[in-house]
Amino acid sequence: MSDQLEPKRTSRDLNEIQELLEQWIKERIGDSEATISDLRRPSGSGMSSETLLFNAKAKNTNHNTEYSLVARLAPTPADIPVFQKYDLDLQVRIMKIVQERTSIPIPNVLWLEIDPTVLGVPFFVMEHVDGRVPPDIPPYVFGGWILETSLENQKILEHQSVGIISQLSKIDLKDIDTNFLEFEDEGNSHLRRHFSAQRNYYQWVIGDKRKHPVIEHAFTWLEQNWPEESATVLSWGDARIGNIMFNNDSFVPAAVLDWEMAGLAPVEVDLGWLVFLHSFFQDIAQTYEFPGLPDFMLPETVREIFRDQTGHLPQDLHWFMVYAGLRHAIIMSRINDRSVHFEQAAWTKDVDEVIPHRNLLWTLME
Repeated sequence: MSDQLEPKRTSRDLNEIQELLEQWIKERIGDSEATISDLRRPSGSGMSSETLLFNAKAKNTNHNTEYSLVARLAPTPADIPVFQKYDLDLQVRIMKIVQERTSIPIPNVLWLEIDPTVLGVPFFVMEHVDGRVPPDIPPYVFGGWILETSLENQKILEHQSVGIISQLSKIDLKDIDTNFLEFEDEGNSHLRRHFSAQRNYYQWVIGDKRKHPVIEHAFTWLEQNWPEESATVLSWGDARIGNIMFNNDSFVPAAVLDWEMAGLAPVEVDLGWLVFLHSFFQDIAQTYEFPGLPDFMLPETVREIFRDQTGHLPQDLHWFMVYAGLRHAIIMSRINDRSVHFEQAAWTKDVDEVIPHRNLLWTLME
């Protein structure tokens, strides 16, 4: 698995970006002699937006000032974006709300640039946070610091991860303007609108090109088994340990990342995503006859941790795991479109072949 080809995300040239970004930084910090260096793309995670790491150095001051920074760029339309739209202002706004209303560690956003003419796409820049992130490529279940640590530390990581969702669920939305988080799709509840948004997203992904049997069946199954809806909370949207940076010497979160899928939904949407995404990786590990982490992020364990932290016992988590599997399947279909674009993959007669968790999703629906 260590030789697995990492999917290509962009055709943008780093040298070109560095020249443009350096000029922009000079204007932002008011230093015509400022420079940037060590511009690079991190590997191992993140498939939707482009992330760049770099250092900036100001020279026109009493003493040299150095910054370690991260830029988050919207994808270019030519590179087959994973999602229909990339609202970077939404991401910055939700990060600010979470930063002000909870103790969840959020990277400090320094600048938001919505003018696409600067780098060709909107972007924002935040301070770099040092830490370690469970990788997606290859998945953390194949080896590394989580797999190698003690069971006690794995339990701490579970509690800390669920604790992020618990804190989000406690934010009082009454005095917050949440209109920017509303889904504009049909439905008489936040979950119904969330679900409708996924239907529309699926149609946008497939167009008139194909239909995925497992996704089509999942939509039907979810409709036929609609759950009792709990209260609406602020939803992270991409709640998984791969979006949490942990301290290098502990299992405490140092930064919580990737807020592009944020919205309003029952808390079970995030909990189901958290559980399912680990189940997905664990299923891959077992396919390759690796032990993985079979007792990690189990549904009942997550439910009990959340209940202990909030006093609320999540309901119908199985339904929300199927919903997470559906959502992730649509994303995988779109990612394959991009891989085909970059000549890293091809479509086969069995279109569900590009959904690596299809068997797991079928099993959940049975």
